[in-house]
Amino acid sequence: MVSKEFSRDAVAQHTSAGDLWVIIDSRVFDLSSFASLHPGGLAVLLDPEIAGQDATERFFELHRAEVLDRYARLQIGTVQGEQAQIQDHVPGSLSSVPYAEPTWLTPGYHSPYYKEHHHRFRAAVRKFVDEVVFPDAQARERDGGPPSREILDEMARLNITAMRVGPGEHLQGRVLMNGIISVEEAKFTRIHARGYADGLGGGTIIGLPPVINFAPPALRDKIVKDTLSGNKPICLAITEAFAGSDVQGLRCRARRTEDGWIVNGTKKWITNAMWAHYFTVACKADNGEIVILVVERGEGVQTRPIKTNYSSSTAGTAFVTFDNVRVPPGNQLGADQPGLNIILANFNHERWVLTAATIGGQRLIFEECFKWATQRKVFGKALSSQPVIRQKLAAMISRFESCQSWIENITFQMCRMSAKEQARHLAGQMAFLKMHATRASQATAADAVQIFGGQRHNANRNGPNPPYRCCRRRRSVPSTSRRISILTVAIAEDVLGDLGVRQAIRNMPARVRL
Repeated sequence: MVSKEFSRDAVAQHTSAGDLWVIIDSRVFDLSSFASLHPGGLAVLLDPEIAGQDATERFFELHRAEVLDRYARLQIGTVQGEQAQIQDHVPGSLSSVPYAEPTWLTPGYHSPYYKEHHHRFRAAVRKFVDEVVFPDAQARERDGGPPSREILDEMARLNITAMRVGPGEHLQGRVLMNGIISVEEAKFTRIHARGYADGLGGGTIIGLPPVINFAPPALRDKIVKDTLSGNKPICLAITEAFAGSDVQGLRCRARRTEDGWIVNGTKKWITNAMWAHYFTVACKADNGEIVILVVERGEGVQTRPIKTNYSSSTAGTAFVTFDNVRVPPGNQLGADQPGLNIILANFNHERWVLTAATIGGQRLIFEECFKWATQRKVFGKALSSQPVIRQKLAAMISRFESCQSWIENITFQMCRMSAKEQARHLAGQMAFLKMHATRASQATAADAVQIFGGQRHNANRNGPNPPYRCCRRRRSVPSTSRRISILTVAIAEDVLGDLGVRQAIRNMPARVRL
């Protein structure tokens, strides 16, 4: 802990290349040994407004606050009688940036949906993410490895993995977040994330619900236990190179035999497939109908990694090959109904999860843009003084707030409807919302890149430049919305709007006229 104090006059005496001090947010840094290594060059640090001076404003015009922690070893003390003004983030705390949090989390606002237990749950989950998940996420984004085993184990212990799948009987008897909320309260809650979160059980979120809802009891109980313990992950394997939105065009074949099925074919862009043990697979049977089988990793199952521009290799996205894979007869899901119905029944759940992640991503982008707009100086004033910048920020707010209100209403309905009722009443609603949210996300990411201006050209994968998170998001958003639409078999974006309108047409009373 640095405890030595210096007067501003004392700091001002150190202004040469070999003896260079600066003040940043009341902290005194000795840059003498670092100056020649500075990426921006020595001349920048020898500027009379920086060397020996308070360089707080100049620093934050180019850097993120976390850079100060990265170079904490260079701090030699603090300014006499002064306190740091930049707030340290407290794990689990809410953002103080306007509109960075939904209104139900903003002091002074009220909500018809959220209760006290939602606030307890939010605080516990966010603290866990800040303290445990975030550091691992940053490390894995750099090295490309999968989420660490300790993270997955802790998520399983706290039953976060189980809660991410959604409400249902699989939560019965489980202690959630060390008892922070009850199973009954958990039916109103889900969590969302992006990027590294693809690898943090993204396959389980969409691959396990069909098993829970349609598998024979013995198979269901076995897979739920294996998967939610974190020991044997599952993934959803539907998309193929020649069949995305066109589910009827599946070419992966399942031939019925006396002792079950034999599966041959390939699947592509399958999230978490690299380390999945179970695969929820859609196949075309000999009679042309679609069947859904649970395939276990074993002889004849091969996975090869696929590099994508929508997520890092931490997602474990892969090309899957099934070569004469034998599947027991008891591993068929919903044997008494068409497999296509099982896929369609899973759509609302998939779209909800992905849409929630998209909305959360938009808020993150806005928060970073708003911070940047108030700390970056142009023409002697804050960037936020420019009307064109304020208009872009206003557009961002209107997009994600409309999405937030819509998804909260839909979630309220989902919690009170059966799966059959959801299919009848909410399929169109979710299709419209997903279409709206993904298009909004594209527009918001594009605006963010414009707000950061030339800084975006310096944004590298891991920072420390201000826009690196937004620019990473910008690179991934077009493919992300495509992924949400195609790769999870949630149907292409434009088709979603058509789906919603067609459902409305079917419900149009026949005798209604102008």
